[in-house]
Amino acid sequence: MKTYQTSDKLEDQVLEAIVKVVGPSPVKLHEPTFDGNEWNYVKECLDSTYVSSVGKFVDKFESDLVDFTGAKYAISVVSGTAALHIALKLSGVVENDEVLVPALTFVATANAVTYCNAVPHFVDSEENTLGMDAEKLREYLKNITKQKNGLCINISTGRVIRAMVPMHTFGHPVNIDGLIAVSKDFNIELIEDAAESLGSYYQGKHTGTFGQFGTLSFNGNKIITTGGGGAILTNNESLARRAKHITTVAKVPHSWEFSHDEIGYNYRMPNINAALGCAQLEQISSKIKFKRDLFKKYKSEFSKIAGIKLFEEPEQSESNYWLQSIILDKNKLDQRDLILKSTNDAGYMTRPAWNLLCDLTPFSKSPRMDLTTSKSIFLSLINIPSGSNIGLRK
Repeated sequence: MKTYQTSDKLEDQVLEAIVKVVGPSPVKLHEPTFDGNEWNYVKECLDSTYVSSVGKFVDKFESDLVDFTGAKYAISVVSGTAALHIALKLSGVVENDEVLVPALTFVATANAVTYCNAVPHFVDSEENTLGMDAEKLREYLKNITKQKNGLCINISTGRVIRAMVPMHTFGHPVNIDGLIAVSKDFNIELIEDAAESLGSYYQGKHTGTFGQFGTLSFNGNKIITTGGGGAILTNNESLARRAKHITTVAKVPHSWEFSHDEIGYNYRMPNINAALGCAQLEQISSKIKFKRDLFKKYKSEFSKIAGIKLFEEPEQSESNYWLQSIILDKNKLDQRDLILKSTNDAGYMTRPAWNLLCDLTPFSKSPRMDLTTSKSIFLSLINIPSGSNIGLRK
């Protein structure tokens, strides 16, 4: 194996640090592991013939999520995007409303807003959490909004700013206290996008349980997976019942008749996916421990390299470290693409943060605040191999 101990090139030093931690290539950025009861539960599901949206594993998975997160109710659905769509809809987001979302997030956050025929309004992030900057947002809203009949109105567009959707970036909790205060002071509903942060805590409380709704994702690259899937978390019983109803195509229960009392969505998670999720959730504590130990190993190696730092969980938080991230110093930004090319060419998958959503064609005309910090994060951050099985092949 080639090493770079004498190289003064930053891309060689980064590659060497990754190799020391994760072992021989190829290594993906993140991939699922199936070393528990997955085969048994999926086989049981197949043997029962209950593979669609009815079956014991759907109920069990929802119950297990409640136990793990501390939310009172969990409704499992086909994707994290579907979960966010329903959460927005049940929070009262309607056509022509504006919804505050970070510019630095996966496109699904803004897509779900558009499913409600609403408008994403892009917000800056902060360096120490990678999530929405509560204080900067507060000052921004003071200048561009007014209150009318208990609603927050964008003065320049005349539209209601109905909700905000902070996202816990790469598993790291945002400053949720600050954002809750902003939401209350400006009469804006708060919905947490906790797609990446299952197993992350802010002041001892699980992410996704602070707002009226929280949403989770169980895509194949998440800390646990159901293949595809998501969930809605809430502490409100009536909203939970309504979420379950409209995600089950709004079908009125009956032994044989097909009666639907409103427009619904075919969003319920299939039993076969939930079976996989039940087995995965049984192992989440060990997966999180592995990831936190992986952070320590990376920190030991990257602390030896000048011009770079490993992103560490914010204060008052406990992160699941879903994706490990390195941050380049401002005088090293021109090295980002060299690092990406060097590591990927060597078989170690790395990637930058998402392109800012305001720069994407569908959202090019959407309102936005000053996004200086988001742009800085985009230019300086690189995600490095983070799976819960890496390093085990050494």
